[in-house]
Amino acid sequence: MKVSLFQPFKTNISGISLPEKFTFPFYYEPHELSSIAATELQSYLETQTNFEHNFGLRENQEGLVIGKMFGVLVCQNQEGEIGYLWAFSGKLAGVNQLSYFVPTIFDMLQENGFFRKEEEVLNAINRQIEVLENSAELQTKKIQLEKTKTEALTDIQNQKNKIKRLKLERDEKRNSFTNLSSTEIEQLELELSEESKKESILLKKMTKYWNFQIENAQKDVNLLLDEINQLKEERRVKSGALQQKLFAEYSFLNQFGERKSIGEIFNNNPPAGAGECAAPKLLHYAFEHHLKPIAMAEFWWGQSPKSEIRKHKQFYPACKSKCEPILLSHMLKGLEMEANPFQENPAEGKNIEIVYEDEILLVINKPAEFLSVPGKIISDSVYQRIKELYPNATGPLIVHRLDMSTSGLMLIAKDEATYVKLQSQFIKRTIKKRYVALLDGILEENEGFIDLPLRVDLDDRPRQLFCYKHGKSAQTKWKKIEVRNNQTLVYFYPITGRTHQLRVHASHELGLKTPIVGDDLYGKKANRLHLHAENLTFEHPETREQITISVAPTF
Repeated sequence: MKVSLFQPFKTNISGISLPEKFTFPFYYEPHELSSIAATELQSYLETQTNFEHNFGLRENQEGLVIGKMFGVLVCQNQEGEIGYLWAFSGKLAGVNQLSYFVPTIFDMLQENGFFRKEEEVLNAINRQIEVLENSAELQTKKIQLEKTKTEALTDIQNQKNKIKRLKLERDEKRNSFTNLSSTEIEQLELELSEESKKESILLKKMTKYWNFQIENAQKDVNLLLDEINQLKEERRVKSGALQQKLFAEYSFLNQFGERKSIGEIFNNNPPAGAGECAAPKLLHYAFEHHLKPIAMAEFWWGQSPKSEIRKHKQFYPACKSKCEPILLSHMLKGLEMEANPFQENPAEGKNIEIVYEDEILLVINKPAEFLSVPGKIISDSVYQRIKELYPNATGPLIVHRLDMSTSGLMLIAKDEATYVKLQSQFIKRTIKKRYVALLDGILEENEGFIDLPLRVDLDDRPRQLFCYKHGKSAQTKWKKIEVRNNQTLVYFYPITGRTHQLRVHASHELGLKTPIVGDDLYGKKANRLHLHAENLTFEHPETREQITISVAPTF
């Protein structure tokens, strides 16, 4: 009996209004219906016995620990009933499809599908290549080739050594010519010269002989290798054709019934795993079964991967590199969505406070949610405002940046010479910075040092990942100030200045394991990110005076 994937709410939702617009999947607060659907899915995950998967939530459970992103799509069927769909990203319990969850959009492993057939052809070629590469005949020919090369090298080297030895003997004979007549010397010189020529000619003949032997032995090997290389080329062509066919067949629906292939969306170069995330799977199934999308949300279930920050049961946006092109360019076409906050100017209505100024520089207090430099969409920024306030200022102006969500002190240079001198202080790390942050939890220790190298998450910019192999050094000292209302106020003293360094160091399991209040990337959203650059000490480029500026946070 086939289980229906459109599930009615177990909770009474009669008093809950439907959202006016569909969820913007890359930045959202879950609608109440999405939260209820997620809670009901989480309840199922806690009690189900249909599959075995180690999420890292139970002690002594066998298998590799793999946390997983799940998604829920609240939708309406043609009878007007409100329900939801469930999905997981990638595979779960080692398979693509499980009861109650929407299937993968394109199952290339389906029986009698073209992929299985073409895969078997490729596997057959691989087996042929393996047989030929491991054949006794090829190994014998290779051994013979190496043996011939070794014999040639030995023979030729022996002849060269002989030529050197005979030359020394000839030189000794020449040294004994003192008592001979000129006629005798001439005769002996002729004999010695002939001997030298004879040995040189022998070396040339020997070299020619061995080159011929090596060439023949190499031909014997190449004859067998050519067959292998032909098979490899056939495999390359067939594999490329299969990939292009996959790109063409792997297609996504939208509400108009239009299909667009993954090859078209990503110009035949999709990132690994594209289309396997929960969001496109949910929407595709809904459109395929004439269900109207109402709201959507995704949450993490299980332990976090060591490299990134994922919190159990916490909601997250859809990933950018894999999902954004699929969803925004095609699948969400025609759906009335919530506003894209990335296209809104967060600095509108906010002002920059100048806290110090002289002829060559100034220090400003940047508000939270205010770009330091122009972005791809929003140009309003500290740089733009300073250019307007100081039209005669030259050079890059912005000596260092703060994350958009971080408030606090920034150094501005009014001319290029000042910029270079201040930049030099940052490079030499002689400028001292102190941040204050409110953490969402209680820290037991009073101070410490965090050393977690970071790199950008290529699949989900601007998120940062902890990575020893490819990450850049990121070091932070910290000190507890006080605990209030189950939250901890701390000082951060960054030694390096990596993107999101303090935010990741606060949130990561190998850091403080306590995210900053309001961190919408590594913690939970609030009215703002509670991180403020409150203290800045630098040497004035002209007077050499040590200047310290402080501005207290508003939280």
